[in-house]
Amino acid sequence: MAATERRVVVTGLGAVTDLGVGATALWDGLAAGRSGIGPITAFDQGDEWSTTIAGEASDFDPSTIMSTPDARKADRACQMGLSAAMEAAEDCGIDFGSGDPYRRGVAIGSGIGGILTIETHYERLLEKGPKRLSPFVVPKLMVNATAGQVSIKLDLRGCNTAVATACATGGHALADAYMMIQRGMADVMLAGGTEAAVSRLCIAAFSAMKALSTRNDAPTAASRPFDRDRDGFVLAEGAAVLVLEDLEHAQARGADIYAELAGFGITGDAHHIAAPDPEGTGAGKAMEFALSSSSLNTSDVGYINAHGTSTPLGDAAEVAAVKRVFGSHADALAMSSTKSMTGHALGAAGGIESVACVMALHHGVLPPTINLEHPDEGMDLDFVANEAAERTVDVAINNTFGFGGHNVSLAFRRWDG
Repeated sequence: MAATERRVVVTGLGAVTDLGVGATALWDGLAAGRSGIGPITAFDQGDEWSTTIAGEASDFDPSTIMSTPDARKADRACQMGLSAAMEAAEDCGIDFGSGDPYRRGVAIGSGIGGILTIETHYERLLEKGPKRLSPFVVPKLMVNATAGQVSIKLDLRGCNTAVATACATGGHALADAYMMIQRGMADVMLAGGTEAAVSRLCIAAFSAMKALSTRNDAPTAASRPFDRDRDGFVLAEGAAVLVLEDLEHAQARGADIYAELAGFGITGDAHHIAAPDPEGTGAGKAMEFALSSSSLNTSDVGYINAHGTSTPLGDAAEVAAVKRVFGSHADALAMSSTKSMTGHALGAAGGIESVACVMALHHGVLPPTINLEHPDEGMDLDFVANEAAERTVDVAINNTFGFGGHNVSLAFRRWDG
C-alpha cells in the first residue's frame, strides 16, 4: 500500500490529570466545566512564594500499575505516563502478547523529564556526598524513560522515540507517530506526553519569569484564557496517551474507532526563545499545513482546542492567527481552552488536549473555557464560555505551541463508521 493511502485512526485513550485518573475522568471533568486546580501539596511553601497553586494529579497512585520497588525506580512523570499508556493499551483491545512487535511502537515525550528526580538527588548530593546517590538516577531523570518503560511493558519493538519540545511535546509526538503509520513503517503507535513539573524549582523558575498566575486565594478561577483579568498560566502535571492505528489494521480486527487523525502541521516561529510571534504567523502556518495535509478546507473545521494558556501574549497571538487563517469562518467555529480547567501540563498538554478533541468529536459536546467573564480586547470569537455546548462537528484542530517557537496543529476528523 502506498504511504499516502494509509489513514490513521484513534482506537485507545488514556490519561492522568488533575481532574482524575483515566480518560473518562478527564472528559467528565471537562464536560462539566470543573477545575482541577488547587493549593500546592507537593511541597511546603512559605511567605516568599508568589504562586502557591497548581494542578496536581492528587488521585494518582502508582501502586495501581507497578510494584513499590519498581515505582521507586521511576520518576513521577514516568509513573503517570506508564499509567496513561496502559489504560490506552487496554482501551484499544489489542492483544500485545501476540502479533509482530516490530510493527508496533511508542512516541511519548516530556518537556522537562524527571525534574523531581533531579531536585531530590541534587539535594542528596550536596547533603550526603556522591557515594549516596542511587544507581537509578539517570534512568529516572531521562526524558525518554517513559517511552522505554512502555515499550518494555507492552513489548513494542518498532519505533521507540521521545520528543522534547517544551509545551509542544505531546503534539509533536502524535505527529511523529502519525507519520510512522502513514508511511507504512508501523501499524500501531502509542503516542502522547507526560509531565510532573509541580516542583520547587519549576514553580520558582516560572515565577521568576512572571509567567504564573498569583491568584492564590481563588485557585479554580486562576486559569482564565482570553479574559481581561488573567495574570498568567497555572502549572499542572499529568499524562495522556493515544493509540494510533492504521485504519485497515483497525478494521480487520473489528476495533472501536474514536476518530481519525487526518493530518498535522508543524512550524517554527524563529522569533524568540520564550515569547510567541505577536502576529501568530507560525501558529497560523501550522494550522494551514494541518488543513492542507488533511485535504480539508477552513469551512470544514467546527472546533479548535486552543493552546490558550491564559497569558496575554500567547492568547492574543493565537486569536490573531485563527482570524487570519479562517477569515469570515472564524466567527462560525468554536474555540475553547481546556487549560482553563486543567491548567498547563507543559509537555503533556498536547496529549491531554488531543484526548479532549477526540472526545468532543465522539460525544458531540464541546468543552468550555471557564472563568471567561470579561473577554479581553479583540477576544471576540466563540470561546464556548463557561458551559459546555452540545454540538456535532466534523473536524477539530488541536493547537500546541511551545517555548522555542515550536508550533503543532493536529487535525482530527469525526468517525461515523
